Amino acid sequence: MLEKRTTGNKNFTTLITLLRERQSFLEEIRQGTKLPSKIISLLVCSSIFLAIYGGIIGAYHSWMQAISSAVKLPALYLITLLICLPTLYFANIIFGSKRSFPQYFTLVLTAVSVISVLLFSFAPITLFFLITTNNYQFLILLNVIIFSLTGFIGISSLHQAAKIVLEQDGEGSDVRRKIIRSWLLLYAFVGSQLGWTLRPFFGTPDSAFQLFREREGNFYLSVLQSIMYLLGVR
Repeated sequence: MLEKRTTGNKNFTTLITLLRERQSFLEEIRQGTKLPSKIISLLVCSSIFLAIYGGIIGAYHSWMQAISSAVKLPALYLITLLICLPTLYFANIIFGSKRSFPQYFTLVLTAVSVISVLLFSFAPITLFFLITTNNYQFLILLNVIIFSLTGFIGISSLHQAAKIVLEQDGEGSDVRRKIIRSWLLLYAFVGSQLGWTLRPFFGTPDSAFQLFREREGNFYLSVLQSIMYLLGVR
């Protein structure tokens, strides 16, 4: 029991170090210091925070949807990372990067961890609106805003972190800087579409529980329809 508690404290200590001592944490990634332990700690902490937020939004529908969303939300971010990370790694390797795959993995995990902490901080606000309103379209748009805001901050943090971890790779740094910017757009696009594929996270009111829905439309069309509904445009 004591060993498990110590491991848990170590995981959260790593996350707190990232948040409070960001410069030194990123410098350790650049030097390749204790990468396996950093990867495990960030994976554990981000998965827990994302699962909590997923459970809250899923509880709008039912306890089954809460469990489903608690599993699917961490999966959304981690699967997106696994899909997009090889592109970032090999594109940078081609243009002279000397960093290892674990270094890139840890680097991107820092952004996922930042997003998970921000979502966890928004959990009380989301829970408040889940309790006080039954407007499904409003709740969807509220969470689109929350996910967009936290995603933007997470991506911005990754862009800044990449300057510290990857900038000192020698020749081709300008090209790699452009690759990072392009990859961030790719990551956001893949993540939003994957989220649409894994839906529902809320669950439509008065409908039976569904683990997944049929693949139809796309994320951006759904957001537009929600906005039109709230504006009274049919």
